Amino acid sequence: MEDRDWSRGLDEEYPLNSLVSSHIHHRSAVVLLSDPKVIMATIRNLKIKTATCKRIVKELQSYEKEVEREAAKTADMKEKGADPYDLKQQENVLAESRMMIPDCRKRLEASLADLKGTLAELEEANEKEGPEFEDARASISEVEKLFQTTEA
Repeated sequence: MEDRDWSRGLDEEYPLNSLVSSHIHHRSAVVLLSDPKVIMATIRNLKIKTATCKRIVKELQSYEKEVEREAAKTADMKEKGADPYDLKQQENVLAESRMMIPDCRKRLEASLADLKGTLAELEEANEKEGPEFEDARASISEVEKLFQTTEA
């Protein structure tokens, strides 16, 4: 009898196993989405993910305003010849505020992808109408515009 390497998973040993498994899961997801209870739960997830995107957009805008305020305060302190220690502390505050923006953008990108995925899942199940869907599409468009304006 041949010794089996038990440290390797079935998917590594039999690559078709993962393909069949994912196909079965996809099929069962489509069947599940025809259940009204599952659709309502997924619509609820759509609302939650839409609200998450909106919250992160507000958070990002808040950090951007904070950076502007702190930069103006730092420039004012330099202009007035403030104490070097105080100036260094203010520069640290400004640096911390600037560090929050990339983190927030990454979370917004992930949240946007999640929202798009949930919306696509519902659209596959022919659920396309309602205020939740309009709200989700509006949020997607707002976030995409935000990314386009900051990239330009």
